[in-house]
Amino acid sequence: MSDVMGKMEAAGGLAVTTGVDVNAAVERLRTEGVPAKVAAKDATLWGPEAAEEAAIRLGWVDTFVKSKELLAPLAKLRAELNEQGIDHIALAGMGGSSLAPEVISRTLDLGISILDTTDPGQILAELGEASLRRTAVVVSSKSGSTVETDSQRRAFEKAFEAIGITDHAGRFVFVTDPGSALEELATKQGSHLFLADATVGGRYSALTAFGLVPTALAGADAAELIEQAETFAATIGSEDDDPAVVLGAVIAAKPTITIADDGTGVVGLGDWAEQLIAESLGKDGKGTLPVVLEGPAAAGARGSDRVYATVGGSSTGLPSSGSSLAMPDVVVNGPLGAQFLAWELATAYAGYLIGIDPFNQPNVTESKNNTNRILADGLPDERPHAVDGAVEIYGSHSTTVAGALGELLTDADSETAYIAVLAYLDRIDDADVAKLRAELADRTGAPVTWGWGPRFLHSTGQFHKGGRQTGVFLQLTGEVEQDLEIPGRDYTFAGLQAAQAAGDRQALESRERPLVRLHLTDRKRGINQILHAVRELS
Repeated sequence: MSDVMGKMEAAGGLAVTTGVDVNAAVERLRTEGVPAKVAAKDATLWGPEAAEEAAIRLGWVDTFVKSKELLAPLAKLRAELNEQGIDHIALAGMGGSSLAPEVISRTLDLGISILDTTDPGQILAELGEASLRRTAVVVSSKSGSTVETDSQRRAFEKAFEAIGITDHAGRFVFVTDPGSALEELATKQGSHLFLADATVGGRYSALTAFGLVPTALAGADAAELIEQAETFAATIGSEDDDPAVVLGAVIAAKPTITIADDGTGVVGLGDWAEQLIAESLGKDGKGTLPVVLEGPAAAGARGSDRVYATVGGSSTGLPSSGSSLAMPDVVVNGPLGAQFLAWELATAYAGYLIGIDPFNQPNVTESKNNTNRILADGLPDERPHAVDGAVEIYGSHSTTVAGALGELLTDADSETAYIAVLAYLDRIDDADVAKLRAELADRTGAPVTWGWGPRFLHSTGQFHKGGRQTGVFLQLTGEVEQDLEIPGRDYTFAGLQAAQAAGDRQALESRERPLVRLHLTDRKRGINQILHAVRELS
């Protein structure tokens, strides 16, 4: 930081305070009229090549106005479900369809079950009879054809039928764009249907039906979230304080931004911001890499190549000690509805500063296409280079887990490298493995990102393929104890998960990026073994 917490702009209930020198970038945004042009939905702002996409993707700027139309029907449906003894919401969705609801759920302690996985163990845990009898399933997909979401829907249908709920159409709530296959299915079978704003891309959809339907049905005050966003929207283009402009300049200031909750009421916003920033800005060989931290001042928070940000709901969020060493580089504090809109605006501004179209995602479908091909042709014939205890080692010359990790860290020993851990595992039962992110960050000093597969394919996966090609990748896969069929498909959830991991490997290997895969033949033992190995590294 050049000046500890030297610049603060607060308006619309949200404050951005920073010591990063972004004066030139802020002045450029204001002089060139960028905030006003975004408010006016000027599709030409990001250049002629981006104009066609931007013309149909700027609805998020004021989508909260349209979202008010959702409030009455959502309140009515929630009451109807509660009368039937249905008081639990399971959400089947990926990327932008699940991450905003997860933040809202965690912040408001709603207890929504978020299913953004193909791990059969994690899905099976949601299909127990006691839980199912009180569950409604929100199926969210902008395109209506997302393979993970479709597979989860099929599994829930079969599970309802297995416990005698054969007339289950009323248990499903579909959220999708007009004209999608999901709209057709909902109409055909008589399920509940909420159409989203088609002029808003998935990662900007927090304040549309995608963010509000599952959370309002679980008890969130959607009207309050909308009001918070509407209050903040009045600050766009202000000649006085305009916090989103400062935040946009900060996001564009360094190659990496690290993000942590500050513990003052907003929970998990980093995961949502990660997909917004990575998918919007990670392309054309450049962009800002977001790294989600476990907490304030976690390993890897700071570095000359990164900006350290904290987010929260308090009025300031500044450390009580007042120590400059405890200060983050930027503090973003305000209510959740304002946070969503502020980060969306800031990402669009950062795209302008970096020279990137923030609305397309040219590399997202690559791993998906690889997956579809593998599902049709079969998994590639891959054999481990070595087996060490409960871990099979692929893509390394070493015969030990510690040696394979050591090779990976050597590959990451450069000023521009980052490490991405890609875990195709159960993020509930296998949660301990996520400790690996901080362990690797502590030992390398490099930015280290964590992604649960396949959900990261819908977010940071874009950065891995389209952003700066300096990533070093560690993929984790595991044996499945109990598989689960996908009704109407000739593959299982374990087969789909394996195909997604293989498709992702192929996309990364085609770019000749360093990639080591560790396959856990016993998940619990393998996780302990990997954590022990990395802690033994010097």
